[in-house]
Order: sequence, then C-alpha cells, then structure tokens
Amino acid sequence: MLTGRDANVLQDTAAQINARGAGQAEWVTVGLSAPDFAAKLADHVRAQMGGVDILVNNTGGPKPGAARDIEVAELMAQAQAMVASVIDLTGRLIPDMCAQGWGRVLTVASSGIEQPIPNLALPNTLRGALAGWNKTLASEGVTCNMLLPDRFNRRHRWIHRVRDTPRKPADDRRQHPSPP
Repeated sequence: MLTGRDANVLQDTAAQINARGAGQAEWVTVGLSAPDFAAKLADHVRAQMGGVDILVNNTGGPKPGAARDIEVAELMAQAQAMVASVIDLTGRLIPDMCAQGWGRVLTVASSGIEQPIPNLALPNTLRGALAGWNKTLASEGVTCNMLLPDRFNRRHRWIHRVRDTPRKPADDRRQHPSPP
C-alpha cells in the first residue's frame, strides 16, 4: 500500500510496480497533518489487506533554521506531523503484527540523529524523538529499524535506483565521483 499526498505520483508509482508483475501495489492519498489520518489509514489497510507485515514510516521535514530561532507553535505543529503521526499509525498497526508473531517497522529519519546537521535544529530535534521511541518499541514484540540516509545532491542524482540485475560491490563508486 503506497501512501502520500500526490495522487498522480502514487498512481504512476503503483502502475510501474504492477507492470513488473511481481505483486499488486495499491495506493491511497493521505495527509499526515489531518487529525484522523492514522485511524482512517489503519482501517483502510485492514479492510483492503487484512493488516501489514512490514510498515515503512517516512515523513518530510520542516524548514531549516537555527536552534535559537525555533518557535513553539512550529515545533508543536511539526511534532504532530513528524512524530505523533508516526507513533499513532504504528500503534494502530503493530498489534496485528504482534498477534501473528511477526512484523517489521522501518522508520526513515536522517543521519542527523547520529550527528546533528547544522541549521536543521527542528528536524534534528524531532528525529531524535523518533529514535528514542523506535529503540523503545524494538523491545515490544516486533523488529524495528531506523534508516538514516545522509544528505544527497538531487541536481547530480547521487541516489541510485534499485536495479533488477545484481551488480558487483562498489560499481556505483567506480562510475560516479563521490558527492561533495
């Protein structure tokens, strides 16, 4: 089940997955800031799929800024979108995983958890909260991991797509210079 705010992107992505013939991708548009998004999405997933085996949590991030400039209203709004929404949705879906004795929760955050990124005080703060929650959740019945991607240069396309054919280790490093 693919989720996001852009129906066109979701529809195109699902069509690409479905064209490969290895499964059936479905999608639904959702907004993390809607107060009832987690309840509606969890109900929809259960109705369409009977639950989930693997949940991948991934949210956007707030605008850059210094720690001294964080406004409490913005902190609370972003905490709702980036932290509370993830916790709410996971809390609604994880009981089914525990009941079947198997499940995985992957939460995408940022390398800023390991080393705060300058001028990203609010994202660093909120993703740190997700890390603490994820570590606690990991002892409660399912395997939980965090994915901590580093910054990337979109202009030079330093992100590499997963390929159908295996490649030798370090192929990408030989073909492309290291990002600055």
